[in-house]
Amino acid sequence: MTVEIGQDAANADVLRVSEEMIANGSKSFAAAARLFAPQTRADAVMLYAWCRHADDVIDGQELGHAGALGTAASDGQPERLLELKRQTEAALNGAATDDPVFEALRQVVARNRIPHRHPQELLAGFEMDVRQRAYQTADDTLDYCYHVAGVVGVMMAMIMGVRDEAVLDRASDLGLAFQLTNIARDVIDDARAGRVYLPAEWLDEVGLSEVSAERREQWPALHGLALRLLQHAEPYYESSYAGLSALPFRSAWAVAAARRVYREIGEVLRTRGPQAWEQRVSTSKGRKAWLLALSLGDVLTTRFRGADSGPPRNGLYKRP
Repeated sequence: MTVEIGQDAANADVLRVSEEMIANGSKSFAAAARLFAPQTRADAVMLYAWCRHADDVIDGQELGHAGALGTAASDGQPERLLELKRQTEAALNGAATDDPVFEALRQVVARNRIPHRHPQELLAGFEMDVRQRAYQTADDTLDYCYHVAGVVGVMMAMIMGVRDEAVLDRASDLGLAFQLTNIARDVIDDARAGRVYLPAEWLDEVGLSEVSAERREQWPALHGLALRLLQHAEPYYESSYAGLSALPFRSAWAVAAARRVYREIGEVLRTRGPQAWEQRVSTSKGRKAWLLALSLGDVLTTRFRGADSGPPRNGLYKRP
């Protein structure tokens, strides 16, 4: 009995830490996650905790806040990546740990039979940042988007019970759309951190050989490219809509809500123009509540459709 109680307490601590990380790291995802059934929510939150931790380790941050570790993002990155890979591999191989983040990963992967290659693909995406990969074409940017977000969509869908490859493709598409939106929103912040995810070909077309966040005269051209990214995201948002019908009702509502909230971020950026980058681009609580109601309509509309009823994925990114 003592062992069981101790194990229950340890599991509760793992979930508690994960809940704290999502509450502080992503208010949008935290709000949507409340709609999940209890076990799905627990697993989604625990997977998020590991993803958030891995991202922070690479960036030298804590819950997305710069400078929390007291070092420049690039200082010690290769070493941090190696340690992250080591801890992740141990968790994937079933090694129990008292580190709540990696214990969360171990439990979620085992419980949902998530192939080990998917967490490894996420780390491969972070390695692109460590190696300062250059993104020459839109396809290069999409490849990055898959590795840091599309594959997260795949793993989240597996937590929701999905195993159909066509539906997993739709889940990946939503992750791609989210990341394209993130890149558009964060063009200036990323530039300040020394990162450029806009395709170099696009920059060449508007006469920019480099991106300088402090050169305000660049902002109108950069905003035009951000809008181009948002347009690039639209077929992926449309494709993901078809996948809602394959999810349990509560999961579908949570995903539909996240889909609408992220899409709205793009609308805010469109409406406000380059001045949107003067502050964090986000949506109000009232607007999120309205989008939550609209997303319920999305779920009801798609209940009697199949994943193959959506637009064909011709020309969209093919995940590995």
